Amino acid sequence: ARPERCRRPKMLLWGNLVRVYKRWRAYERTYEELMRLDDRELADINVRRTDIEFIARKSAATVH
Repeated sequence: ARPERCRRPKMLLWGNLVRVYKRWRAYERTYEELMRLDDRELADINVRRTDIEFIARKSAATVH
């Protein structure tokens, strides 16, 4: 049997990888959804096209 201390780093690594993947997917999803909107639709929700990357990053940062 492997000691518990050997399993913990692997579990932490997998947990970090999963979290990074989820954040990347949240960024991609938000970015793509906002980029699909035309300028009028963005104006309706008070978003400038130049803000999309920031909004997507902020959205991804909230994923745990």
